Amino acid sequence: MLEHQATYVDHLIDVVERERVDLVVVAGDIYDRALPPVDAVHLADEAFARLAASRARVVITSGNHDSAQRLGFGSRLIDASGVHIRTDHRTVGSAVVVENDHGPVAVYGLPYLDPDALREPWSLPGRSHEAALTEAMRRVRADLDSWTVRPRSVVLAHAFVAGAQPSDSERDISVGGVSIVPTTVFDGVDYVALGHLHGRATLTDRVRYSGSPLAYSFSEAQHHKGSWLVDLAPDGGVTAGFVDAPVPRPLARLTGALDDLLADPALTRHEQSWVQATLTDDTRPMHAMERLRRRFPHALVLGFEPANPEPHALPVARTHGRSDHAIALDFVAELRGVPATEAESRLLRRACDACCDDRDLDTLVAGGA
Repeated sequence: MLEHQATYVDHLIDVVERERVDLVVVAGDIYDRALPPVDAVHLADEAFARLAASRARVVITSGNHDSAQRLGFGSRLIDASGVHIRTDHRTVGSAVVVENDHGPVAVYGLPYLDPDALREPWSLPGRSHEAALTEAMRRVRADLDSWTVRPRSVVLAHAFVAGAQPSDSERDISVGGVSIVPTTVFDGVDYVALGHLHGRATLTDRVRYSGSPLAYSFSEAQHHKGSWLVDLAPDGGVTAGFVDAPVPRPLARLTGALDDLLADPALTRHEQSWVQATLTDDTRPMHAMERLRRRFPHALVLGFEPANPEPHALPVARTHGRSDHAIALDFVAELRGVPATEAESRLLRRACDACCDDRDLDTLVAGGA
């Protein structure tokens, strides 16, 4: 999906210039793993350089997918370019100040805060994300209170905040079963840009998820991808509109008998989509994925849910006292919905025989020294 991610970067730069954006914020999960692929690092480097050359200031935080140490390397030097990467809990409460015609805006980038890692240094009263973010926001409010004239304020946070719905793409961040944070934790700031969940959500007028710019699982097939374009008024008032992201390849979840999926003219619009297909044939078709990809070359996931499954007299779970060959035959019947053919049965018998203990192996004799 690297090419599709690059398309989104082009779109983002275009929006910054077209809408005269002063500030771009990214609330975590720059990468999808702590050790990202080299090509992903190159694309991020290119994106940061293009943003630094744009008219906007940029504040970026680390998410639970990122390595805070790797993403934060060189951040103090990079600050000079107008791209501010915040990955260290020790910087929580220190604002990036952005000026415009209406005065300063204090921007607080809160990286992903692991309650286990912070419980001792921050003396947290509990082992939860709410406790960690409550302490982080205490530090933010203390900094805001230190201003002679209180500025407008923006907070970035990477968390699962109550009122939003997760998808299958996010990595679980629950600690002791406690992962959800109430929106009231963020009271007192003008705008909160949230990261972690992949679906956009407006939790309050001042607290929003933009979601991921691309879909990363079929559970996101109905998501509306993009970013929030927020106008922060001189008095801190918020108006926001959603900017649609480009969709280089949509998702499609198809269900039906294989022959029907291959012949249905209504499915022509999905021929270039990422496809998840669930086959309802009574028996599992041979070479199903190969045949499916002849029409849908970007099919990724194939499931099998027969409309009229055949009952089996002998459950596969019964293995005691039965031969490997008999168990393998039951497995084939369970998986495909019809018994193995005679030729398949012979092939399975030869495979089972080939896996038997080699009686010609030397016997290991244990003895004393």
